Amino acid sequence: MKFEGTDTYVATRELTLAVNAALVLERPLLIKGEPGTGKTLLAEEVARALNRPLFQWHVKSTTKAQQGLYEYDAVSRLRDSQLGDPRVSDIGNYIVPGVLWQAFEYEGPSVVLIDEIDKADIEFPNDLLRELDRMEFHCYELQKTLRAKHRPLIIITSNNEKELPDAFLRRCFFHYIRFPDKETMQRIVAVHFPVLKQELLEEALEVFFGLRDLPGLKKKPSTSELIDWLKLLLAEDIPPEVLRANEGERIIPPMHGALLKNEQDLHLFERLAGLVRR
Repeated sequence: MKFEGTDTYVATRELTLAVNAALVLERPLLIKGEPGTGKTLLAEEVARALNRPLFQWHVKSTTKAQQGLYEYDAVSRLRDSQLGDPRVSDIGNYIVPGVLWQAFEYEGPSVVLIDEIDKADIEFPNDLLRELDRMEFHCYELQKTLRAKHRPLIIITSNNEKELPDAFLRRCFFHYIRFPDKETMQRIVAVHFPVLKQELLEEALEVFFGLRDLPGLKKKPSTSELIDWLKLLLAEDIPPEVLRANEGERIIPPMHGALLKNEQDLHLFERLAGLVRR
């Protein structure tokens, strides 16, 4: 099966080609892009489109590669031994399978999401090289090697906060999700708001892309923030003319807290709007 996008996820031709290339090559798909461009959601939609289960591994700064394979709960075993629990005789009762273990044991093809891999320690990607390459790992406590029954499609997301090791990059198919242009953004909005009035959408997009084009903006508003903002505009029944600015004018948009997420950007915009009015 090929991925062609879904009714709830607008995928560009380049993105669908990347997903299908990773399927053909049987390599992990490394997805980069601005926060809020749908990287995490892509894995969910690919799994749904291909009718595969999704195993999710959301990486944190403290996450270790071993946790994706399995964890040995030695503390629980020690406690149970002190209580005389007969389960302690079988160490397998204290092995907690990780996301990759679950995907490797699944009886059919699956999708694995390793989300925000760049949050972890720099050695994290290197520690997974063998497992992602050979689709197997060894459990020393059980003295057995687990091999994937079916090679899963592995989707790895990164916000580009850290450089990933070259050895890791060589094993991936890479795609950068470019920020949507106005035409693509209209298609994305239509998925969420199918009956949104065209006039309101045009004015809202004018304000949104105008904000993103501001020089010196620390945190540019993303697609997800645009969706939140539009939801607020509809809830408050804001008319299109409130968003409309005269030529050369800047207005502070209503509900701007959905778009501007820190005081530096708000003050920057207020200063620029004040300069234009003067």
